[in-house]
Amino acid sequence: MAIQGYDAFDATDLAGLVRTKQVHPAELVEEVITRIESINPRLNAVVHTMYEQARKAAAGPLPEGPFAGVPFLVKDLDGYVKGEPFTAGCRALVGFVPDHDAELIARYRRAGLNFVAKTSTPELGILGVTESALRGPTRNPWNPEHTPGGSSGGSAVCVAARVVPMAHGGDGGGSIRIPASACGLFGLKLTRARNPVGPDSGEGWNGFVQQHVLTRSVRDSAAMLDVTHGSEPGAPYVAPPVARPFLEEVGAPPGRLRIAFSTGSLLGRDVHPDCVAAVRDAAKLCEELGHELVEDAPVFPRDELVRSYFVVVSASVAYFLKVIGEYRGRPLEPGDVEPATWALGQLGNILTAAEFQASREAIHAAGRITAAFHSRYDLFLDATLAYPPSRVGELALKPLELAALTALRKLPLKPLFTKLIDELGANALERTPNTQLFNMTGQPAMSVPLYWNAAGLPIGVQFAARFGDEATLIRLASQLEQARPWKDRQPLVKSRA
Repeated sequence: MAIQGYDAFDATDLAGLVRTKQVHPAELVEEVITRIESINPRLNAVVHTMYEQARKAAAGPLPEGPFAGVPFLVKDLDGYVKGEPFTAGCRALVGFVPDHDAELIARYRRAGLNFVAKTSTPELGILGVTESALRGPTRNPWNPEHTPGGSSGGSAVCVAARVVPMAHGGDGGGSIRIPASACGLFGLKLTRARNPVGPDSGEGWNGFVQQHVLTRSVRDSAAMLDVTHGSEPGAPYVAPPVARPFLEEVGAPPGRLRIAFSTGSLLGRDVHPDCVAAVRDAAKLCEELGHELVEDAPVFPRDELVRSYFVVVSASVAYFLKVIGEYRGRPLEPGDVEPATWALGQLGNILTAAEFQASREAIHAAGRITAAFHSRYDLFLDATLAYPPSRVGELALKPLELAALTALRKLPLKPLFTKLIDELGANALERTPNTQLFNMTGQPAMSVPLYWNAAGLPIGVQFAARFGDEATLIRLASQLEQARPWKDRQPLVKSRA
């Protein structure tokens, strides 16, 4: 029997219903299972189910955490779940089952969340679309002909389609904000080291990757952050301390903020008119709410920063492929992974230590540029994506690109690979050019669902804050949510119990 009003509930609501015994956790699990089964054949968002484990957990006893009994989905990347397969969308990892929880996963458990399934991701989380060779394409519930973005695409689909109100994600170049924008959700990328990433690594992609959740409500994101943030033993660095619980920022007056905005592209060149319109609409709304808006943007050497980003990603991919090879007991071969993944790994193996360090210095310089920029502005506003959600397959490698990678993947000739990666990088970032900067600088940034285009597709806008200042983002997001509520907007494909 379906739970009345389920579609409108956020995770905080569900926790309250469990706490007051209006709903039993077992009922919630069955609701979510039915909803997964209703949408997954069409949207392909869930890649592994944990139904019996979730039923057993729902039977009790429940943890004491604030989300006790609330169903939750975990991305098949960005953290191990003990005893459950971990593939990261990669054929070479099929069969791998970790024997421990990642620290963040353990904190989710202590918060009382009940894991029901794992969600899809592109191979190793590299791309901004969720279309791995292993799993096939994941589709957007607002229009299944379009992508939900990536890499947390499966989680975004399940939240947007009302399977669960909140799901796990990770963001190394926009992988929470991109699918939040494409699926009409709230997505917060945290300050570097705000949440733990261990114990299996000290950082992801040289500190680019931060993990958190995709939600429909701002308060769920804030409440979840309250139970997960904080350093872990052995962490290489820590985020600045916070003044008070993040949940207390929800509904708190943000004051009169000075917000710079831009309709341009940070790491690309063009911006679609729909995305320009979304920024101007958000700027107007912020102005109506009493904030000061100034058209301005940080200035930095774009080509150098794009190359630096891909140098770090390539080095990280090379290392990860080496680790996978050690797990398999042999070095990986080109056919074990997708061509673009192999090419990035090859480039990572060819790069010198001096080249890697030069990229780190360029990235650190960008952090100083944005810090100086934020000495004049509280926030920076732009489009989360430079284009509306792409059609499924639209950003896949073209036949000539695929042929070039196939021909070169056994010939690690640095000039050829470097040129190819430069071209592929420029193409990849043309659609998603505005999120990576804040992974590199470590600043918090959020995508807020304030605009839908004429085709009915969500167009998110991004706000970035000073390093360590999630509080200002949450206060503004809450104000925007109250001024223009988005929770009642309904996607074309919605799960049903």
